[in-house]
Amino acid sequence: MPNRLHQAVDLLVAALVAGTSTFLWQLVVSPAIALWISTLFAAIYYFSRNPWGSPRGEEYNEWIDDLYDRYLP
Repeated sequence: MPNRLHQAVDLLVAALVAGTSTFLWQLVVSPAIALWISTLFAAIYYFSRNPWGSPRGEEYNEWIDDLYDRYLP
């Protein structure tokens, strides 16, 4: 079970995913659609910690947890 700091960093990363992808998607589609797509990407990351639906989700999760353990208290 990740601690609260790990969850806070996950939330920050999800916000960065949403912000960045909103900016990039609005160059291609309308801003409303870009916001919807970006929210979906952020939710996928935050709630499943399985970025972009990859079948290697557990591998990503272990890598992210190791990174958190290395740099966060």
